[in-house]
Amino acid sequence: QVQLVESGGGLVQAGGSLRLSCAASLYIFSIKDMGWYRQAPGKQRELVATITSGGNTNYADSVKGRFTISRDNAKKTVYLQMNSLKPEDTAVYYCHTEGSGWWGQGTQVTVSS
Repeated sequence: QVQLVESGGGLVQAGGSLRLSCAASLYIFSIKDMGWYRQAPGKQRELVATITSGGNTNYADSVKGRFTISRDNAKKTVYLQMNSLKPEDTAVYYCHTEGSGWWGQGTQVTVSS
C-alpha cells in the first residue's frame, strides 16, 4: 500500500523556521515528482512547491525565497524547509505524489504573530 506520512509541523512564532518531512512507502519514489500543498481554513488547497525526479523545483510566489523543497531518494523522503514564517503560512500541509491520487494525512503548521 502507498503511504505518505508528514511530520515536523507545529507552532512557531513569526520569523521562525520549521522543516517538514514526508516519508513515502513508494517503491518507485525516485522516479516520481513530489509536491507540498497547503490548505488554510476557508481557503482552497494550494500548491506550495514541487520537485521533479530530476531535482527541478517550482514554488508558489508567496513562498519564493523563504521555502525550499528537497528530496532524499535513499530515504524516500521529501522535505520542505520553511524559513521566515508568517502568520499567513498557517495551514495544514500535505505531501503529494504528482499526477496521482496519493496524499499524506497532513501536518498542521501554525505561525503566531
